[in-house]
Amino acid sequence: MNRIHYTKPSITELEVEYVTDAARNGWGERCYEYIHRFEAGFAAHLGVPHAIATSSCTGAMHMGLAALGIGAGDEVILADINWIATVAPVCHLGAKPVFVDVLPDTWCIDPVKVEAAITPRTKAIIATHLYGNLCDMVALLAIGHRHGIPIVEDAAEAIGSRWLMRRAGSMGTFGTFSFHGTKTMTTGEGGMFVTHDEALYERVLCLSNHGRSSSQPRQFWPDMLGFKYKMSNLQAAVGCAQVERLDELIAAKRAVFHAYAERLSHLPLRMNPQPDGTYNGYWMPSIVVDEGVAFDREALLADFKAQHIDGRVFFWPLSMLPMFEPCPANTVSYGLYGRACNLPSYHDLGEPEIDRVCAVVERHVRA
Repeated sequence: MNRIHYTKPSITELEVEYVTDAARNGWGERCYEYIHRFEAGFAAHLGVPHAIATSSCTGAMHMGLAALGIGAGDEVILADINWIATVAPVCHLGAKPVFVDVLPDTWCIDPVKVEAAITPRTKAIIATHLYGNLCDMVALLAIGHRHGIPIVEDAAEAIGSRWLMRRAGSMGTFGTFSFHGTKTMTTGEGGMFVTHDEALYERVLCLSNHGRSSSQPRQFWPDMLGFKYKMSNLQAAVGCAQVERLDELIAAKRAVFHAYAERLSHLPLRMNPQPDGTYNGYWMPSIVVDEGVAFDREALLADFKAQHIDGRVFFWPLSMLPMFEPCPANTVSYGLYGRACNLPSYHDLGEPEIDRVCAVVERHVRA
């Protein structure tokens, strides 16, 4: 029985061709050629003027928050249901993360809870588009405008998602993306910082190069203490090919999601939503079993393992982790993770494999 991986990248001869060229020729004066090409291509896809390729989405978030001046004594509001990578940069900068609850339908940050959590120390609000699902950006941007607080988009999982006709990551003060090998498009590891704000772009560009300003005439003269979060030319070569194929990659992920949704529609569970006016890139098809329905997530995952299927848990509330204070008042977050899991979703997942996954789910989720 073949193993069904929960996700893997789609690599074609185009990626191999570009990486081979970068390995053979991308040195010396050409050492940034694919990086600049990747940044330009990704920015054009998003409809933003500025993009900086980074070694990870975490690094992009770290530099973006640092460029906003966030530091000790400041507070940053974010959703309790999240991966640790979203909150780690907040803590690295010495700021305090404030975890608020999520909405029960999108599993994304609750704007009402956001506004209630604002204090004079609040310096940013991070909107994580979880599993491709979109935050309520209209409400969040309005809150940010009323209070003079930047809205930061963590779009690590949301390539392909759109709110009205604006792409995830292009709406806030800045956005960040992940190109980890599990994502819809990949560079193996890597990320991207994007913004419409030219001054913010210049600050992050300086920070990303050990604090060396592009306008500084002296060699090896940093103007500030910066970071080393740059992407390699080899990784960017993969990214250039993936950007050219991005519509195809997004369409394949959406096809996998719809195949699951059709087969599981008779069960008492919900999957990633696509509210009116939105378009979901469906990075990670997820199921949330209805409240009141008997469900043992660990038994489902054990059955997946026995059937050579890589199941994956839904994110834990960050406030449950040992380095943070518990926030049990976030009742939606604390009620979600035990009733939910992610399903395999790589681009060329076939109908027989989807049938195998759904057969296991049907054994454990019954009306």
